[in-house]
Amino acid sequence: MSFEDQLKSLFIEESQIPQEFQLGEEVHQREYLSNGEMKKWDGPVSEVYSPVCFPGPDGLKRKLIGSYPLGTEKEAMEALDAATAAYDNGRGEWPTLSVADRIACVEQFTFKMLEQRDKVIKLIMWEIGKSIADSTKEFDRTVEYINLTIDALKDIDRQSSRFEIEQGIVAQSRRSPLGVVLCMGPFNYPLNETFTTLIPALIMGNTILFKPPKHGTLVHYPLLEAFRDCFPKGVVNTVYGRGANTVPGLMQSGKINVLTLIGSSKVANELKKMHPKVNRLRAILSLDAKNAAIVTKSADLQMAVTEIVLGSLSFNGQRCTALKITFVHKDIVDEFLELLSAEISKLKLGMPWLKGVNITPLAEPQKPEYLKECIEDAQAHGGKVINDHGGATAASLVFPAIVYPVNSQMKLYREEQFGPIIPVVPYESIEEPIQYQIDSVHGQQVSIFSNDAKEISALIDPFVNLVSRVNINSQCQRGPDVFPFTGRKDSAEGTLSVVDALRSFSIRSLVATKLNETNKQLLNEIVNNHDSNFLSTKYIF
Repeated sequence: MSFEDQLKSLFIEESQIPQEFQLGEEVHQREYLSNGEMKKWDGPVSEVYSPVCFPGPDGLKRKLIGSYPLGTEKEAMEALDAATAAYDNGRGEWPTLSVADRIACVEQFTFKMLEQRDKVIKLIMWEIGKSIADSTKEFDRTVEYINLTIDALKDIDRQSSRFEIEQGIVAQSRRSPLGVVLCMGPFNYPLNETFTTLIPALIMGNTILFKPPKHGTLVHYPLLEAFRDCFPKGVVNTVYGRGANTVPGLMQSGKINVLTLIGSSKVANELKKMHPKVNRLRAILSLDAKNAAIVTKSADLQMAVTEIVLGSLSFNGQRCTALKITFVHKDIVDEFLELLSAEISKLKLGMPWLKGVNITPLAEPQKPEYLKECIEDAQAHGGKVINDHGGATAASLVFPAIVYPVNSQMKLYREEQFGPIIPVVPYESIEEPIQYQIDSVHGQQVSIFSNDAKEISALIDPFVNLVSRVNINSQCQRGPDVFPFTGRKDSAEGTLSVVDALRSFSIRSLVATKLNETNKQLLNEIVNNHDSNFLSTKYIF
């Protein structure tokens, strides 16, 4: 049996799937959340096919798991009107609510979200092919993120629950919302990365237009009623349909105050240009990345290989923080490649419900063909696939490929492959990977593998000014979520972390007056009678 046939055999009959992992009935969404209502949808729909395939008379075919509304600009603009009315120029119920009351709403939502845990985890697994272990981790990490966000906001509010007196002026400053937020999340972490922007934007008092990703749309369906029940009408609204049909009108309206997008820099640039008042638009963007690993002669090679396999191939390399190119000193590159090939041969390929599976089917239908193009382009410019079966493909399943030697003529040198290919570049002078980073349009993270303190020190200083995070002897990653997460150049705009996100979706506002007897009496009366949610000394425990 050929290796391709072995890959094909990993796709089994539906009846052979353990009952606990079966999806059950197809999920055909025929409603959407807008202006506090679950509105019925009778128009065209987009069918959702899982990357999991089943064998049939015509070969392997992706499984239909459901469909969702293919909305138009009309529904998008109605959602925008609802969000704008709910914000009401900062006078709406939600933006004027006390911090404690907004926290209570988010806590209630989290409770209802947990009730849908099994449904959401199963939909993540089936819709984007993420392993059941990683799908479970994504849901639980999202809940943890919400709880950390609540704690961080309590801390910010406690620090703000006092008056300051300077030069005869008494004042209180707090963080206040920005307005209407358009939130667009990615397919690779459809729940977690979407909620790392949506939840802080929401809890700070903004109103939300939420457009789910193309792959990972159904993941959010079980949570729509919780949004409806836990927040005032118009505070959370969904936008479905093709981005090209629904988003331009939203941006051109000038009513979007904040754009938050986790996706491509090309799309972000196009969307920002559509806004009639770009100076008024705040953007929080997490975009492309081509994170490099640098392996020096003094590195612990086995440890470096272990981390690089994790960094390059976790969720098939479909992470913005994935290691997407590896520089190895020429004196150790042969040993490195041998160890790397051996490590990849140990990986477990298969369906996402299998325990311990490492490589699963790819969500994007066109991705296997693109990866094939990248490999062929590298071969045309002197590169080789140096591991056994590297790049072998069966339907949506692609075996990881090590491509070596990679050079600047190849797609893999510049393009973010977002898939299971590890490009390896041999270098002689450390200036070569540094120059690569200088020339790169990306600037998110780098991983340096070395056991020489002076060597690491000499690399830290230039790289902290080229990327936003330098990882020593470890893969690139986003977490822990309390750490700042951002990037330079085309990789990001704004900073995300638990605390930074709260700041990103708000602005400092100040109430101040001259310190005299009349004004002191006024302030005391307002505070003692609890007449203002902003001007308050309430302390949230």
